[in-house]
Amino acid sequence: MVKIVLASGSQARIAILRNAGIDFTIKPANIDERAIEAPLAAAGELPKKIAAALAEEKALATANSEPDALVIGGDQILLADGRRWNKPANLAEARDQLMTLSGRSHELFSAIAVVRAGAVIWRYGDMATMTMRRLTKNAVDSYLAEIGETALSSVGAYQIEGPGIKLFDRIEGDYFTILGLPLLPLLAHLREVGAIE
Repeated sequence: MVKIVLASGSQARIAILRNAGIDFTIKPANIDERAIEAPLAAAGELPKKIAAALAEEKALATANSEPDALVIGGDQILLADGRRWNKPANLAEARDQLMTLSGRSHELFSAIAVVRAGAVIWRYGDMATMTMRRLTKNAVDSYLAEIGETALSSVGAYQIEGPGIKLFDRIEGDYFTILGLPLLPLLAHLREVGAIE
């Protein structure tokens, strides 16, 4: 069997692959995401293109030390009112993100890329629309007290696979896309190249 490497330290992506019974190694990419993103954003690239570029760069960076493996890179971008968001730097920023998203819809763009022998051999992107319920300051403070620093691990400061699901009224899109790794298309690709049964 071909070795599979995940170029990410994302707990959500790791859990998705583990729960699917995939045998893989974790080797997070060491790249400067903002440096890659900035010129693309300045050129007016769409969020899905930026997410795709970041997913590819992560996979390519890790593939340098794993030339015979299938290396999976992933990225996700949140877009609200035409503005791209990054992960909150601290709990105050997490609170601001949640209050800004309160009562509104936003879009999540997820992209994955698979690299082998230094070349991108497969790409996939998907989008989900998330509608947050109207939140009070007390509700946000209670939520952040419940999850603590975990809020800093994802853009938007929520994780729908945990208590963050309580923040939403409506979700349109694939569950795995929302978590940052569209799984079914990835599994189909891995079967196609003989990496899994």
